[in-house]
Amino acid sequence: MNRRAFLAKSALTVSIAASMAVLSGCGFRLRGSSSQPKLPVFTLEGDTRSDVAQSLQTQLAGIGAGVRENAPWRLTLDTPALFERRLGAAGRGSREHEFTLSTHVSLQQRSNNAYVLNSEQVNTSIRQRINDDDLLNRDVLMSEVRGELSLQLAQRIIERLATLEVLRA
Repeated sequence: MNRRAFLAKSALTVSIAASMAVLSGCGFRLRGSSSQPKLPVFTLEGDTRSDVAQSLQTQLAGIGAGVRENAPWRLTLDTPALFERRLGAAGRGSREHEFTLSTHVSLQQRSNNAYVLNSEQVNTSIRQRINDDDLLNRDVLMSEVRGELSLQLAQRIIERLATLEVLRA
C-alpha cells in the first residue's frame, strides 16, 4: 500500500471514530433489538392476505407483539393501493418512476370499541429507474418494488403504532 492510500485510510478511520464519539455523546444509537418498540398483541382484520399484512405479521412477531384472535386491540388494514408517477421528460428508454404504496389503518380497543386511529392513511414511496421498452425486466423490477414497498409500509405502520401513548401502558 502506498503512502497516499495509507493516509487516506487513516484519515477515514479517524473521521469515523470522531463521528461515533460525537453521536454517542448526544444519545444516538443504531437501530437494533434494544430499540425495537414494545407493542401489545393485535387482532388483524381487513385485508389480511396482502403482502403488507403478511409483512406486518412477520415484523410484529419479530418484535414480540404478534397477531392472534381475541387480542385486546383490533388492527384493521385496507387493501393497499400502488400509485406510479413517471418523472422526467417523456421519451423512449429508461426513466425514473416514483412508486407510492398507501393504505388506511384503524386501531380499535376491543373492550370499549374506542378508536385510537380511525382510517389513518399510511404510505411510503420509492424511486426506481425502469426501461419501459424492456417488458420482461420491467415486470421483475415492479415485483421487487412491490416487495420493498410492502416491507417499508409494514415498518411505517409499526412506527406509527409505537408513537401511540395508549399502547405504552
